[in-house]
Amino acid sequence: MSNGIQMQEIKQIYRNNLGSAFYWKKDNAVLWDKVQLIFRETGFYFTPQELQLFKCCIDESYIQNNCCASCELKNKCHKFLLKTPCSQIDLAVSMEELNAVKDLVEGTLFKIKLEYYLFGEGMN
Repeated sequence: MSNGIQMQEIKQIYRNNLGSAFYWKKDNAVLWDKVQLIFRETGFYFTPQELQLFKCCIDESYIQNNCCASCELKNKCHKFLLKTPCSQIDLAVSMEELNAVKDLVEGTLFKIKLEYYLFGEGMN
């Protein structure tokens, strides 16, 4: 992986063309309490609950900004602010970027829930 992170220092959860999500490892143990979410030049370190809040922000932004259905340029030209669970931080994104962030967050949450089920409550 680029930017100096060695693969054994992380446990990848999900990735797409915009970014990736992973758990950090420390002393060969996975730190399950927070997820590192990286896209574009931005990184967030969220608890699963904060990641779920971010999904809600994305869904709300998607509803508010998905109004240019007939415009061919809507996915790339228009930038708008995407709220985050960090009240001091909003991100300027295009609809194309919003779709990729939505996929990244939803894919990450799905994998977290699947892992929890398979190796947690689903192990009877």
